[in-house]
Order: sequence, then C-alpha cells, then structure tokens
Amino acid sequence: MDIALLRTFLEVAKVRHFGKAAETLCVTQSAVSARIKQLESTLGVDLFIRKRGDIQLTLAGNRLQRHAETIVKGWARARQDIAMESSLSDSIAIGCMNDLWDILVKGLCLQLAHQAPEMMLQVEILTRETLVQRLTSGLLDLVFMFEPPQMSELSISKVMEVPLVMVSSRQGLCAAEAVHSGYTLVDWGNSFASLHAEYFPDAAVPMMRAGSGGLAYDLIRQQGGTAYLAEQMVAGALEQGQLFRVADAPVIERQVYRVVRPESEYRKPVRSALACLQAGAC
Repeated sequence: MDIALLRTFLEVAKVRHFGKAAETLCVTQSAVSARIKQLESTLGVDLFIRKRGDIQLTLAGNRLQRHAETIVKGWARARQDIAMESSLSDSIAIGCMNDLWDILVKGLCLQLAHQAPEMMLQVEILTRETLVQRLTSGLLDLVFMFEPPQMSELSISKVMEVPLVMVSSRQGLCAAEAVHSGYTLVDWGNSFASLHAEYFPDAAVPMMRAGSGGLAYDLIRQQGGTAYLAEQMVAGALEQGQLFRVADAPVIERQVYRVVRPESEYRKPVRSALACLQAGAC
C-alpha cells in the first residue's frame, strides 16, 4: 500500500474538498483524484460520496479512516526511528489523559530529560479510548490513565493515588449546599460517578459539566463555583485562600495506572521511565 494514497485520503476526508486537499499536499487536483481512484480500486469499495460542494465519506470510508491514521502515523514513527542518529537511538512515546500531565507525567518527562538528555521524548495528551488504541497499535510505549482496560495483552500497574476533594470559591459551604448551586460535575470516570451518586443522591442536575479537572479549575477561578478536583491541582490555591475545602464533603480516591505492552517493558527507555516511577522521583 502506497502511504501517499492514505495521506491523500486522510486529507480529503479532513477538508471534504479535492481542490483544498491538493493545495495542502502541493499536488494537482487531478493527482488527488487519481490517488483516490487508485485507492478505491485497490480496496474494491467507494470511499467518498461525490456531490458538488459536498463530499462525504461512505461507510467504508469511515471505517478506513481510523486504520489509515494508524498506518500513516506508524510509518512516520518508523521512518523517524530508522533515520535517527546513533546518539538519539533511544526514544520513548508517552501518552496520558489531560489531568495527569500536571499531576504526574510532566515531572516524569523532566526527570527523564535530566537523566538521559540523549533520549528523544514524545508526549501526547489524549482521551482514554485513543490512548488504548495507540498503545495497542504500537504508536505509544507507555500510557497513564484512570480505569485502564482489562486486556490480557497489556501490563497494568497502579502508580499513585489521586485524592479528589470538593473545593469552592465560597467559604463555609457545606456539601449539601454546594451540589445544588454553582456546581460543576467533572468526569473523573465511571467509578467516581458511581460514588458521587451514592454520596449525593439528592444532588440537583448540575448546570455545568466538565470533561477534565483542569477545565473545571479554570472555570471556578474565573467565575466561581464548586467542583471535585485533584488535591495536587488545588493545593496552592487552597494555601493562598483562593479556594476553600468543603469540609464535610467526602474525599474520593482515584487510582492512576501505567499501561504498557509487555514486550516494551524490556526497552531501555521504558525501563528508565518505570524505574523513575518506582523510585518516586517524579
């Protein structure tokens, strides 16, 4: 399979226009059309529904898109690894969920950069589903997440606990008041949602929901309110009196796991990262 065909397909799928795709790829529009026709001929399916000013992916095109992204990115990484000078022969690709960057992964990367300046670091902040997909496809070496998938082909180990505490911009609130007015419900995963419902069965439907603690933190600092946030995230704001603990709200513990393919655990960069975690230097 010609990688150029897949790159062209992905660009057309992105912009939904052959001419705009041609401009981005620095080729003619006829070349883009020919590549798509060649790819469709190779696969034996139509990838696009062609209408004037409205190019849409077919069902087959939608299915191909995910696989094409994996192949193109894998090829790019393979070329990068092969072309690297011997002085940069060690590399590691680390992925994490958004909130774990500040809590854990940033410190790990800084420590690795200090210990092994010759190592090339690649870091990606992605959703849980995308992290799993890229780890299993070999695009990532090491992943950090809450609630890892129970897959026998992956090595999973707990690395730390993250206490989630209810904090507010208003002082002296009780938890029952907090969840009824100005409350932001953060998506900390299924187990958090289950415990939250158990602790606060009569809570009002929140007017604000946030996909990450960092987003909720920014909102509360700018416009006020209350949310469950990671203790490590709000420690400074609590000390400075910018936010206040809701004293009677229960602490909800979340576990952070490192996930790696077993065959990758023997690579030197991955061993270095795991050693750093075990030593607690991150």
